[in-house]
Amino acid sequence: MKKAIKILGVCMLAVFAVLSFSSCSHDDDPTNNDFFAGTYKGTISYKDGGSTNISTDNGSVFVTKIASGTKYNFAFSNSIPDLNGVEFEQQGDHTLVMIGSSGTSYIRIDNNELKILFIKDGKTWTANCTR
Repeated sequence: MKKAIKILGVCMLAVFAVLSFSSCSHDDDPTNNDFFAGTYKGTISYKDGGSTNISTDNGSVFVTKIASGTKYNFAFSNSIPDLNGVEFEQQGDHTLVMIGSSGTSYIRIDNNELKILFIKDGKTWTANCTR
């Protein structure tokens, strides 16, 4: 009787383990989640075309996903103005690239890196950060 209960317990454990692993979605891509949200640290800078020129090797950028699902906000440290409502599209398996990227405006996020060169209205934001 004890042997039967032991075998039944091992079988139940095996069934639970199989169900746990099979319930995970293999099609779940991090670009559909808040995978890229968080703090990236590294070199950041900002120039406004006038007297403001901020640059540091020890800065940070806090990335948040907006409820729309395709737009992100970038909050910079060191009194650098934020970039808000930037729209992205998935490129490859685990990378987001800014929609409308050009040679003068480019933002790319993957699971470990954030790279920004964003120029708008004579203002320039840059970031080369990792987490």
